[in-house]
Amino acid sequence: MLHASWKSLLGRKLRLFMSAFAIILGVAFVAGSLIFTDTLNRAFVGITKTVGDVVVRPEGTGRADGTTSSKTIPASVVRQLGGARGAARADGNVVDPTTFIVSKQGKVIGGQGAPGLGLNHTGAPTASGEPPATVESGRWPQRSGEIAIDTSTAKRAGYVVGDKATIITSGSQAKFTATVVGLVKFGPGGTVGATLTFFDTATAQRLFEHGKDVYTDVWVTAADGTSQEELQKAVAAKLPKGLEAVTGDAAAAEAQDQIGQVTNFIGIFLLVFAGVAVVVGSFLIMNTFSILVAQRSRELALLRALGARRRQVSRSVLFEAFVIATIGSTIGLGLGFLLAIGIRALFSTFGLDLSSSPLVFQSSTVLASYAVGLVVTMVAAYLPARRAGKMPPVAAMRDDVAMPESSLQWRALAGATLQVLGIYAVLLGAFTHIAHGTYWIGGGIFGLVIGTSLISPIIGRPLIAVVGWLYRKVFGTVGVMAEQNAVRNPRRTAATASALMIGLTLVAMMSVFGASAKASIDKTIKENFTADYVVSNAIGQPFAQTITDQVRTVPGVQTVSSFRFLPLGFKDGPSFAGAVDPATFPKAVTMDMVAGSVGALAKPNTILVDDARAAENGYRMGDTVRASIAGVDTKLKVVGIYKARSSTPAGYLVSLATATKAGLPQQDSMAFVVRAPGADPKAVAADINKIIAGIPTVTLKDQNSFAAERRAPIDQMLYIIYALLGLAVIIAVLGIINTLALSVIERTREIGLLRAVGLSRRQLRSMLRLESVVIALLGAVLGIVLGLAAGVALQHSLVDQGIKVLSIPYAQLWLFTGLAAVVGVLAAVWPGRRAARLDVLRAISTE
Repeated sequence: MLHASWKSLLGRKLRLFMSAFAIILGVAFVAGSLIFTDTLNRAFVGITKTVGDVVVRPEGTGRADGTTSSKTIPASVVRQLGGARGAARADGNVVDPTTFIVSKQGKVIGGQGAPGLGLNHTGAPTASGEPPATVESGRWPQRSGEIAIDTSTAKRAGYVVGDKATIITSGSQAKFTATVVGLVKFGPGGTVGATLTFFDTATAQRLFEHGKDVYTDVWVTAADGTSQEELQKAVAAKLPKGLEAVTGDAAAAEAQDQIGQVTNFIGIFLLVFAGVAVVVGSFLIMNTFSILVAQRSRELALLRALGARRRQVSRSVLFEAFVIATIGSTIGLGLGFLLAIGIRALFSTFGLDLSSSPLVFQSSTVLASYAVGLVVTMVAAYLPARRAGKMPPVAAMRDDVAMPESSLQWRALAGATLQVLGIYAVLLGAFTHIAHGTYWIGGGIFGLVIGTSLISPIIGRPLIAVVGWLYRKVFGTVGVMAEQNAVRNPRRTAATASALMIGLTLVAMMSVFGASAKASIDKTIKENFTADYVVSNAIGQPFAQTITDQVRTVPGVQTVSSFRFLPLGFKDGPSFAGAVDPATFPKAVTMDMVAGSVGALAKPNTILVDDARAAENGYRMGDTVRASIAGVDTKLKVVGIYKARSSTPAGYLVSLATATKAGLPQQDSMAFVVRAPGADPKAVAADINKIIAGIPTVTLKDQNSFAAERRAPIDQMLYIIYALLGLAVIIAVLGIINTLALSVIERTREIGLLRAVGLSRRQLRSMLRLESVVIALLGAVLGIVLGLAAGVALQHSLVDQGIKVLSIPYAQLWLFTGLAAVVGVLAAVWPGRRAARLDVLRAISTE
């Protein structure tokens, strides 16, 4: 039997390749995702290790909530730390995360998530004894008007040593120029999209610390023979209240934990789509083996007649599946490298640049890839192998052998059960206040998709009948044959369509969610946005408060209200809040208050909470909320509750005074501008634009432009999701091609007879094309219906999060249906050409 299995594999190389293709693509997605995630982890780990032996910083600034603080360390403390027992030197660092280089073309470099770091150069070594950055050309800056930048930023901006570069910051000077005197290389793995601009210490202090002789943090270098722990104890003994000393290893571990939360999310995000591709591929694998077993039915019956037992026949099919899975997993693992490069390029467009980091290939990636390929293939091939074992020996003496097929009753029962459970879970998540409602919806959608795929041979018949009626009217006999071929083997048609259905379900669901989110943003801004303009940073970074102060002086401006984002650290994790001026904010934005008022924030240490978070955490008026602001633990009294997302993207609001007192940097995220009655709109806008002219990161927007800016991240997210779902759709399309191609091989004799009785090559290609379109349309209709239902449920579950408007993109859904039909036409090209080239006499004589 082993010899017969090898002969079968080697004798059908084309079928072997087509069977392995789904495995190759599915494993490639898994391997590519793991390689990219490991590369990302290693790059960030390299960055986190660029710290000194002991780091001195304001208390709380190392927390996982990503807090930044305006608190500083006086130079006198740095001098004292240099004399600590076991210290070789102490160096003060000035770091600003909002300093960006503007290219020669006037484009801001970086900023899409990655920080723009402005730093002073000290020459202090890291804990490993190596410098954090080395000069590749030129020198370090020594005086005002000189900078050094990292080589990646220089390349993107088009600067070389000696050029005048434009820099923008949120510090005391919003824009200035300086001479590039050096190009530096940072660490072994690059900057992961961040930009580095080095200044001399005095210039950095003037720009970011208002000229004060203070520092953001301090690196203390250990003398020979002194451990980090020993030095940390000696340094801690000299620190004034409000400062803390941690070892370099501890600081690196903290940073790795913070970064690990991001990289783990990215890894899970990618693996979810890899899982979708694998599930889609399993349908293709199962369908392929079903067809291959059906084509070999006479051969398998003959083996049974010669004495092979059922188990031997089944195991021979599973052996072939194992060989195909091994070959497919191996090729997929190699292809995963190319896919990882593609994923790296995709994420680099959003600021996560890993071009300087070599791809990381670990043994866990190999194990996971082979495990996925082998397990999925063997499970998918099990049912076809089991049916192969049921082939009766007497079937070898028949001219026409048919594989034994089980009844559709068990499929219908299992599918209906899964659908009922799926509907229940979706309704529970969408229309009740159950915890983690989105997860219930996700599980329900999964049950609906699998249940629908099981009963699709039954529910697909009405659609095929409708399309068949149209075929008969338009294409005559060829249309009749196409319809009959589609319903001849309902399992095969349904399995092929189900692969496409899964991809389109997710695409349609995200389309409905995206359209609803954007419509909700438009409605919220239209109803609650009373300001005439918004000044904000186009790359999501804060900008200098001096810009807001200048806008206040513009003639015709009545009110300017600052808004600052800040992370609030809670016991169960961080959450975003907003800091506002309680006197001016209600004049710029309409607040739908449930209880209390915005004005109550004028009292120190108070907070407003939206009703969704109040209900989730049990907050009531007068309660005390314990949170950290800029690393400082604070008790905040609830003085108001407002409708969720009625006016602000933050779920909590504190006053600017409270945030500033805790140490939040005085940098604005947005400034809402209200014109004075009778003021000329064009004149006011022109005067504000003069203030921000030449600062490409800061823009002035009216209501429509502000809404467009808020919609942009949603479109960006959808583009990423569509791109990642694209591979699953490609696998589904290849499934249609594979099914048709194998079907042509299976029906070789039938095709020969049709050609012999007068069917032309063109008619034969048309028949296969129409059959392919039926399969594609079945998958598209089922997928869009399921995706529409899932999108509606998802929107309803997120009403409390601000997605209050249901918007169904009908034009987009019709476009998906039309594209599915086009896919059906294209998928039939190669199988149709292969069928048309068959020799008629040889085809008729095929066994």
